[in-house]
Amino acid sequence: MGALPDQKTNFQLGLLYFAHLLVMTDGEVDHREKEAIYKIKLQENIPDWIFDDFQENVLSQTEQQTFKKGVELLNRCSEEEKLKAFVHLYRLTEVDNSVHRKEVRFLLYSLKATHVAFEDVELSAKLENAVVIKPL
Repeated sequence: MGALPDQKTNFQLGLLYFAHLLVMTDGEVDHREKEAIYKIKLQENIPDWIFDDFQENVLSQTEQQTFKKGVELLNRCSEEEKLKAFVHLYRLTEVDNSVHRKEVRFLLYSLKATHVAFEDVELSAKLENAVVIKPL
């Protein structure tokens, strides 16, 4: 990735960096977490080349380098994009049916580093889950 990433790429890569760190915090990557990351890839239209490049690069980075890169990328994003990324991460904590203490700590630490309020993430996640009843 020689060229500077555009705004959308910053969002996509920042989200991938944080999702990777989040699923690694409890020491186990559950198959449901892998499936959830794949669904995020599809929902956010993350191209295969970005996803594959990310997976290759993240293996050679320390946890600290990965976190720093994720913060750097998300802090280049709009407030709406950051919020959207953290809604994905919030949901990702619940995918394996157990919210691990380390995942919560990581999420709170990440929110602080990117200046996003937990209450905004929680409310946005709940609003997205709300069922809209359409008239017949």
